[in-house]
Amino acid sequence: MKRILLLLLAALCLGCLSASAQNVQSLEDSRYSLSNGDVTMVVDAAHGGKILSFKLGDREVLNQGRFPNSFGSTFWTSPQAEWNWPPVAEYDTKPFEATVQDGCLLLTGQKSERFGYRIRKEFRVDPKDGAFVLKYTIVNESGETRQVAPWEISRVPNDGVLFFEAKAVEPANNMAGLPFEFKHKAAWYVMDEARENRKINADGKGWLAYCAGGLLFVKKFQDLKTGEPAPAEAEIQAYANPGKTFVEIEEQGPFKTLENGAELDWTVRWYLLPYDGAAPSKALLKKARKIAR
Repeated sequence: MKRILLLLLAALCLGCLSASAQNVQSLEDSRYSLSNGDVTMVVDAAHGGKILSFKLGDREVLNQGRFPNSFGSTFWTSPQAEWNWPPVAEYDTKPFEATVQDGCLLLTGQKSERFGYRIRKEFRVDPKDGAFVLKYTIVNESGETRQVAPWEISRVPNDGVLFFEAKAVEPANNMAGLPFEFKHKAAWYVMDEARENRKINADGKGWLAYCAGGLLFVKKFQDLKTGEPAPAEAEIQAYANPGKTFVEIEEQGPFKTLENGAELDWTVRWYLLPYDGAAPSKALLKKARKIAR
């Protein structure tokens, strides 16, 4: 009887590992697909480890622009004042080495010759929570003690509404602000169009959400305290590109001191589900809060 139970447990474990492995599929051109129920994510290892697509069925939530820095989701180091523009190639465009292990997609970037950081990314799914779990690691290989914060930038179409819990927003990076409205104890940006670059900083509560086209996209992350973000940066940021193009929904982790060889880990959880009604409302806020509990 004991042997039978052990065999059954072994079979169950093998089944779990097999199911977990099936969550990550290798596609052509160094791309990988992760699935969690009806939701899929496509990651491009050969081009900065970017997230190219995040879909519920055949409905896409990330912007699919044709020009550089207009599509998908990427990862940079903060503060931006350290590198200004364009983004550091080793983080944003150069190839990452990819491996699949125990149902996780692991990406390792190249060391930045200018700043001495190496970026690692880990993508996995949490079927029980309905989440995609994204773990970013900044490794200090500069030979000296440095200060840095993690920063995720996701681009969505200029349509629908961006919202999060905050009492105020302020213009950032010497740009004009965005016309947020404050109701139901949250900040709401109903997407609009302008001819100028606009950006805001905000102190949130560890989550932000975007709703458009029958989809609700929620990101959950560490809620930062006053003084934890990098200088001139913030826990939550939003950038609107000129015209009816795209909006960046962004969040940052804590600004940390890293000795040579030290690592900074930071995790963001992504959720995507159906929701009709892309307008500020108590019901929409309640739904997002429940997801980000």
